Amino acid sequence: MSTLNTARHAKAATELENGNGPLVKLLLQEKVLTDRQVEYAARVRNKLETPRPLLEVLKELDLINDDQIKKAVKDSRMPMCIGSILMEMGYIKPDDLQRAFGIQKSEKKGYKIGEILLEKGFIDEQLLLEVLSVQLGFSQVEPEFTRIDPKLFSRAPARWYETHDVIPLQKQDDGILIAFADPLDKQDLEAVKQVFGDKFIAAVARRNAIKLAVGKCHSSNLKQDISASDENAIIRLADELLLAAVQRDASDIHIEPLKDCMRVRFRQDGMLIHFQDFPAKILPALTNRIKVLCEVDITEKRRHQGGRFYFDYPGGHVDLRVSFYVTVNGEKIVLRLLNRKSVLLDIKDIGLPGKIQQRFLEDALCLPSGIILITGPTGSGKTTTVYSCINHINDPQTSIITAEEPVEYVIDGIAQCSINPKINLTFEETLRHIVRQDPDVIVIGEIRDQFSAEIAVQAALTGHKVLTTFHTEDSIGGLVRLLNMNIEPFLIASSVVSIMAQRLLRRICPHCAAPYKPTAADLQRIGYSAHDIGDAHFQKGRGCGHCQYTGYKGRVGIFELLILDEQVRNAIIAQKPSHEIREISIESTGLITLLEDGLVKAAAGQTTIDEVLRSLPRLHKPRALPELQRLLEGSA
Repeated sequence: MSTLNTARHAKAATELENGNGPLVKLLLQEKVLTDRQVEYAARVRNKLETPRPLLEVLKELDLINDDQIKKAVKDSRMPMCIGSILMEMGYIKPDDLQRAFGIQKSEKKGYKIGEILLEKGFIDEQLLLEVLSVQLGFSQVEPEFTRIDPKLFSRAPARWYETHDVIPLQKQDDGILIAFADPLDKQDLEAVKQVFGDKFIAAVARRNAIKLAVGKCHSSNLKQDISASDENAIIRLADELLLAAVQRDASDIHIEPLKDCMRVRFRQDGMLIHFQDFPAKILPALTNRIKVLCEVDITEKRRHQGGRFYFDYPGGHVDLRVSFYVTVNGEKIVLRLLNRKSVLLDIKDIGLPGKIQQRFLEDALCLPSGIILITGPTGSGKTTTVYSCINHINDPQTSIITAEEPVEYVIDGIAQCSINPKINLTFEETLRHIVRQDPDVIVIGEIRDQFSAEIAVQAALTGHKVLTTFHTEDSIGGLVRLLNMNIEPFLIASSVVSIMAQRLLRRICPHCAAPYKPTAADLQRIGYSAHDIGDAHFQKGRGCGHCQYTGYKGRVGIFELLILDEQVRNAIIAQKPSHEIREISIESTGLITLLEDGLVKAAAGQTTIDEVLRSLPRLHKPRALPELQRLLEGSA
């Protein structure tokens, strides 16, 4: 998009902040509204405690309705910036639109604002379609399932349709029905007029649906022209995907068979990010290539399989754990990247606040016996924390033995066993033998059933230190789940010394971080008043080239440490409900909840309020930030 258009959109965004959006201008121009009505609505809006879009205020005052807006938009056919429309209607914030303009200015591919808003996650595609169809009156179509007139399609080359994200569908009495990804874009409207004339009916469709329909009409639209029979090309593609994932610091690669293409996505900082689409025909060849690397059966396509291999690249190597999952469209492949170089962190570097770290080391990790539970959902960093603990206590005088499925990171001096059910090397068999190895420390990859829980408890009661993981929402949930596994309450109270719950939240990009003042809505969702946040320094990433315009780069650990004292043990034996145990823990052990630790780190500018609310459980009203900062004084 030209600099002139970018400047035009930026000017529109500035006008919007003053309340003069394109829709209000259009309604004034079409004489649906008067200047006096708009001025009155603006005065009402200025008196509101929480800022609201002017258009919304006009609707609530019954000065305008949706039908009038739809008619004005369709009758005028006036080109407008979709970003400005979304901001005027309250679906995106001014900062989001300005970030999108920044991306548009720096990118060399000529991205449109609507495309950027979707790709960078500022707005969901379904919501965008609802705005364009339901609220602005454009009919919604599915070009994939529509019979497209080949004569109409032949009026322009496939590349032209791809550039403008449009496709002609069929002739109707009122004109040619044409599907647009953005029926308000000036360039697309002008281009369609030049090819098809003024007499056309604009409809709205999903951008990917348009691209797929163009692909069906002309096979040359796909980005990669890779032959499934070219073995060298398939090998190069597999290596390029792995290298791209390493360069982007992705934790997982998802290779997914869709109806008409093969989609590749990377999980970066805990979020799935679309990477690229490829022709569906290459999926079988790529699957076979990865199966060969994993040394699994390439002829088996009806059952799920799993494997592992190493990938060497310039500057290092990566260990990959692979899962092949059979779906109706073919085999879906997920590759988890286990970078052995970077994961073995010192316990002091995983992000524990100072006082929590001190308590964890002194009152849990340094004790001679007892169970230490690390809990959290998949992808919350539990394995990293467990290995940091092992690394911390590993010395020549300590015998450490593990049972893992599989061993993810090899540490010298430790007896690590990788479970392999195929040769009957099961958890049950391994755990029966593990206590006969005269260990000081036992590491169980995960407590998954009553048997493994009982082994952990018995080992702890006989003087061993047990480190293990658990899938629960918070620390108190770990106790409740053990009770639900029919472990006697007095055994839990006698054996468990600590439970640490954790999450990984996206860290604000340091290159584009900017001060952020929480809105009234933000505070309401947290359960805070303005007084509760004290002199906090909240920040938000604006988006830049370093963070791929997401505003986030890297991740920060959030922790909740429960050290069991006499009062908590008594509450467990009495089988009190979880909310009572939580209250007792907060009062007697100084428990800081996940939500509270997240808010403290957001207040320190490490992550955002949005991330805290998206990822952390809200099971207890958080205490005021000044009090939490005092409790965590000296935190790292």
